[in-house]
Amino acid sequence: MVNVEEIRGYAAGLLEKGEVKSVLGFRRGSASAFAEPCTLIEASDAASLVWDPTCLNNLALYLVKDRKQQAVSKTPDTRPVGIVAKGCDSRAIGVLLQENYFKREDVVVIGVSCEGTGVVDPRKLSAKLKGRTASRVTFDGADGINVSVYGDGTETVIPAREVLADRCLECRAATPTLNDVVFGETVEARGYNEPFHAAKEAEKVSEDERWANWEHHFDRCLRCFACRAVCPMCYCPECVVDSTTFVVTLGTSAEEKANRIRWCERSANTSESAVYHLTRAIHLAGRCIDCGECERVCPVNIPLRLLNTKLEKEAFEMFEYQAGHDIEQASLLSSFRDEDPNSFIR
Repeated sequence: MVNVEEIRGYAAGLLEKGEVKSVLGFRRGSASAFAEPCTLIEASDAASLVWDPTCLNNLALYLVKDRKQQAVSKTPDTRPVGIVAKGCDSRAIGVLLQENYFKREDVVVIGVSCEGTGVVDPRKLSAKLKGRTASRVTFDGADGINVSVYGDGTETVIPAREVLADRCLECRAATPTLNDVVFGETVEARGYNEPFHAAKEAEKVSEDERWANWEHHFDRCLRCFACRAVCPMCYCPECVVDSTTFVVTLGTSAEEKANRIRWCERSANTSESAVYHLTRAIHLAGRCIDCGECERVCPVNIPLRLLNTKLEKEAFEMFEYQAGHDIEQASLLSSFRDEDPNSFIR
């Protein structure tokens, strides 16, 4: 089992010695039993760190935000940032390093193994509790999630498989592959679903049925862009759906406005939403590390993870490539091998 006090002590030591300017981690949420991201500045802040199945967020997102903030600061603090990282978080950091978004010395990875479980899916947990509110969620060995229920003081153990996030059920690396230190036991096999299980099940359905299913989901999309906002890999200064460099002034003619390039409209209709999601999925090919954040934050429950893991599966089966697993390896689209399959070329 992971000893939270050891994590707190390590984080406090980094801050006390000034080896990092801050540590990204989790603290107990103020509104629910679920943990929330936090930034520790002082060594004394480390006492608030927590680690349990409610530490859902991919904290690599905040490394991207820190980098963007440094870029516009007149006096940036260039010391490294410490980050408490799960296996999927560490792979996201690995992709950012492969793409030279920052250097290895810019980050101290405090790896935490998910061991035999992972993180819970709030929707699954809510369904299991049938309207009751969890006040505390903890690990219970390798087989269950221990849940204390708010109000009546009862406590129950739910089989982990029934409430774990889908990404955790298919996880191939519960222990951070990129780390400066690791807390918890290294676990190779976890006994849940095989990798890409959901994608393989979806492939059993005919193409027409698959498209009808996705058309239904795209029709429900609100175009709130929460999926883009939460993704560590969506760090482009200008997105294909946002024309931020086209400046409209008093002198801009109607013809110039009409002729500006629009790759994708922002309107929430089926075809435009399909273009947006498919474009985003293609841009994440060979880069998605299956953290499932896009699906978690979607307000209408579109299964976006399935879209991205399909391409992740193709990358693995065709090129034996796993995003973020090896920072010394070239990224998928910037590497070439003589033995690469060329069956797609006509």
